Amino acid sequence: MALTRSLNRGITPSLLQRGLDLLLQPQSQSLRRLSSSARNDGSDLQKPCEFLGSWTPPSDPRVAQANLERLRRAYGKQVRQLRKEYAHEVEMLRVEKQMKDDARREAVRIASEERKKAKAAAAQTRAAEREAFLEEFRQTLMKERAEKLEYWRKKEKLNQEKKAEKRELLRKQSSVWVSDHNLESRILEAIVVTTPL
Repeated sequence: MALTRSLNRGITPSLLQRGLDLLLQPQSQSLRRLSSSARNDGSDLQKPCEFLGSWTPPSDPRVAQANLERLRRAYGKQVRQLRKEYAHEVEMLRVEKQMKDDARREAVRIASEERKKAKAAAAQTRAAEREAFLEEFRQTLMKERAEKLEYWRKKEKLNQEKKAEKRELLRKQSSVWVSDHNLESRILEAIVVTTPL
């Protein structure tokens, strides 16, 4: 609005040019910032904006206003298009980062599963070794117990045999002995019949 008033008053084209430059300057700086950030991330540079330096002041202020409106609309379309492309690039970068994160998470999960499997296999191997050791220990204990039992049985049998021999010897010796109620008759017999016992 202020621009149309100044155009109607007949301000010289150099002032109009300066006003247009000031109007377009923040947008061109944002474009420069956008292009420099695009340069930093390695994306392709776009051609310079065709609106910069394209203003030629016409003699009629109405034509100038129409041209300015046309330039603003075209510039607005181009900025919208750039914003869409930027949003698309940002979305693509986000998707790519998400995919990398998912791949990294998947790799970590697979590595964790492999570690768990290796740990479980090692634990199973240790358990099998421990079971084999315990079985061998049990067999050794059973063998020692069997040997001790066999030794004890032999000793018991030997003791029983010795006792039986003693009993047999005692029985043989006692068969020669005389009981109390036969003692007198045996004494008389021995006196009468003089034979050695």
